[in-house]
Amino acid sequence: MNIHKLLSLILLSSFLFCSHVAASTKPIQVKVFIATMFEIGANSGDKAGEFQLWYERYFSNSHPFDVKGALKPVYCNNDGICGGVLGMGKVASSASMQAILLNEKFDFSSSYFILSGVGGTPPSKGTIGDVTWGSWLIDYDLGHRWAPEEGKAGEPTFMPRTGYESIRRYQLNPLLVSWSMALTKDITLKDSPGAKAYRKRYPQNAAGQLPKVQKGTHMTGDTFFHGPGLSKQAQYISELYEADDYIATEMEAAAITQVISRIYGTQRILSLRGSVNFDQGNPNETTLEHLDPAPGETAGGFAETVENIVLVGSIVTDHILKNWVVWKESVPTNP
Repeated sequence: MNIHKLLSLILLSSFLFCSHVAASTKPIQVKVFIATMFEIGANSGDKAGEFQLWYERYFSNSHPFDVKGALKPVYCNNDGICGGVLGMGKVASSASMQAILLNEKFDFSSSYFILSGVGGTPPSKGTIGDVTWGSWLIDYDLGHRWAPEEGKAGEPTFMPRTGYESIRRYQLNPLLVSWSMALTKDITLKDSPGAKAYRKRYPQNAAGQLPKVQKGTHMTGDTFFHGPGLSKQAQYISELYEADDYIATEMEAAAITQVISRIYGTQRILSLRGSVNFDQGNPNETTLEHLDPAPGETAGGFAETVENIVLVGSIVTDHILKNWVVWKESVPTNP
């Protein structure tokens, strides 16, 4: 072989190798990212937490990607759907989300985000098994608080703090929320004998209804605030911030949204919560008697609620995927 042929083969081999490396390292174009906060055990085959049913629906044959700084691996399927477990609470979840967003394995430039998990609901607004889309996200913690005995009797014990205006509340894209409601509002949700029996302990009309899909404000707090007094305060904050009625208590959505908004804005974010407990006891028990149990052990309907979350969320996910040519550019008008 002469020197010219040898050089040609070397150059061709180098080109093919570089092309292969470039192709193999091309970022994954993420169409929908599903963020959950905890899993009880394994990703399949045991008692389901927030991620397992998403995993079984979309990721059982997917490759896990370890991401430095994230709590758990990210799973992606061949259709452009990715997801994972971020961690509970504002710091854990937002730290994981930041690490994932900045990782060069993924391209989130056209992505939709579904922040998915369980939560609580006031018995005056919802019931066990409900699934709610967040129209507004509010950070419950950003402000001033004082002990009730240190203020005027009967008056609120919360005051907003100047300087947090841009991060204490987020109105999610009304058109995207409208699409989500239009696609899912008439779904028949799963229920359980345990949840039906538990509802009877509450006199409120909303508490006694069958589970349904609703929308409203999701209140993000790092504490499991509980009892009629703090529930009333959550509604007060919603009204103070001119948001929709408080309908779900959770621990992550506003924080994750702040992280996403710094890079991609908020126009493609959805907050999806299933109600596994009431945020207060019934009139015949004290708040201490009704404190929340551990995740996965809430009173009645937990298994059915996590099924309902994925039932509702997957309809929107599949619709976006099926119509990606349109949704990639923007949220379509007229749901």
